[in-house]
Amino acid sequence: MIRVLIADDQEMVRAGFRMILDSQDSIEVVADVANGLDAVSRAKELRPDVCLMDIRMPGLDGLEATKQLAGPDVADPIKVVVVTTFDLDDYVASALANGASGFLLKDAGPALLIEAIHAASRGDALVSPQITVRLLKHFAKPPERPRRTVEPLRDALTERELDVVRATARGLTNVEIGAELFMSLSTVKTHLAAAQTKIGARNRVETASWAWRSGLMEE
Repeated sequence: MIRVLIADDQEMVRAGFRMILDSQDSIEVVADVANGLDAVSRAKELRPDVCLMDIRMPGLDGLEATKQLAGPDVADPIKVVVVTTFDLDDYVASALANGASGFLLKDAGPALLIEAIHAASRGDALVSPQITVRLLKHFAKPPERPRRTVEPLRDALTERELDVVRATARGLTNVEIGAELFMSLSTVKTHLAAAQTKIGARNRVETASWAWRSGLMEE
């Protein structure tokens, strides 16, 4: 059973999400809240498996709430899927930096909402690969000192690890990566885990972000 907390300032959105998720035998909505302050306090109290987090909320916005629950300095982070109205929302880059492990559009529909919950609970951060890759491309900035900061990390990766990272950044699932690179699923997971450790990424979104920001995808 995947335990979910919903945070959105629109009552109709919360009710809609709850109705969809409550219809799933594998998902339990443990709380729904209308602002970031309640999202943080209730999440810390209930320790849900996944939080669905709106960006624009009163009191404490979703970006800061995400940082407090899933940011780099959080010892025991909670998985957060950021829910946004626009697929190129200016806040998405900050959400990623604050530890968000996935993205979902509010009009994505029930199937993607359920996929988002399951993906996040598995640690697979890419909810909708096309959306995420487009966002990462949009916000990617070349590093200021690539020779000093990027090349040593890139050199630490094997060629196969680089291949897996590139495929991940293109939005492919592990199964799709295996088919494209002629690897077993377990081999893909091994290469991806090794690459994430070397570049200091905690999940697929951070791995994809590193690939785009480092210029790896332009090679």
